[in-house]
Amino acid sequence: MDYETPQFFRVIQYAARADRDVVDMVSGSPDWDPPAALREGLHAYADADPDDFQYPASVGLRELREEIAERRGVDRGRVMVTNGTGEANHLAMAGGLGVMPGEEILLTDPVYPYYAGRANFLGANRSFAPVADDGHLDPETVRKRASDDTAVIVVNSPNNPMGVTYSADTVEALVGVAEEYDALLVSDEVYDHFDYSERFASALSVDSEHAVVTSGFSKSLAITGWRVGYAVFPDPDGPRGDLLDDARTRHMLTNVTGSRPAQAAVAHALKNTGPEYYEGVRARIRERIDTLTDALDDVGAAYTDPEGAFYVMARFEDFPGTFDNVERLVDEGGVAGMPGEAFGEARADWIRFSLTTDRMTTAAERLVDFFG
Repeated sequence: MDYETPQFFRVIQYAARADRDVVDMVSGSPDWDPPAALREGLHAYADADPDDFQYPASVGLRELREEIAERRGVDRGRVMVTNGTGEANHLAMAGGLGVMPGEEILLTDPVYPYYAGRANFLGANRSFAPVADDGHLDPETVRKRASDDTAVIVVNSPNNPMGVTYSADTVEALVGVAEEYDALLVSDEVYDHFDYSERFASALSVDSEHAVVTSGFSKSLAITGWRVGYAVFPDPDGPRGDLLDDARTRHMLTNVTGSRPAQAAVAHALKNTGPEYYEGVRARIRERIDTLTDALDDVGAAYTDPEGAFYVMARFEDFPGTFDNVERLVDEGGVAGMPGEAFGEARADWIRFSLTTDRMTTAAERLVDFFG
């Protein structure tokens, strides 16, 4: 698979050029409103003093880091605000590759393509641990695929594209594998608010110097364009404090710092948004899951039933998940999904559909018409 070129844009651009109406089920950009407190925070910031329009600390705005630290149960000194979860993942992977022994990044299959793209960009050796038939990741499979050359292990829970949520036992075992091979576990938890199984466990629940947790607010607050993410590193005064030092240096040399108004508004939103907002969004996604999976049942497709995140993978008879078939589905069916082959070999015959569209009923009807 070509991980040097971002494949999402290939499908999105093809759908945009189509000569017909197309329901976009490719990107994970929420279509719902952010919480009201987010807009309130941004409006309030517009009237701030000029001093508040200047550089924040490179590691992020203090009040936002304090809010993140309280929610994640860690010391503020471990928290670094980044330009989206993407930068957090990049900094953690690059730091692990530079600090830990070994030159390999171990990924899952299927894999979110940008993880593999970053590994390629960093010049790392890549290996893959296939998930089980039910989409879950068996730590023993990871252990067998790891080696003394493994510097970084990247996992994602709740998972994109499989929609599974890892249990506390799984997370603890994965951290154990990282410790066994003196590697760094990078746990991307950006979908932590989208757990329908009540199984989600953070890697921060394990006391270890071999884990970095990354996350952000693109999905949970519906602000993919704001680019506010974060990473929680091991104790900066501990034996792996060099990971935070490395990340801070890379972040400063690339960005200097992040957007101050975006961070201020997010901090305000976190302090003033109740659980009902997140519950409402989860209810919306559950309804869309039901609408789509009912349609998939109607056409006899196999599919994943999401435990978390907001994606469904489906396999249609005699219609493997290639780029050519996805383009055909755009042209003839009016629905754009992401080909399974973009995520690796393990689910290459499948197609991934994002649930972040308010046109789910239309998409379901079109899929029934096309495959029925």
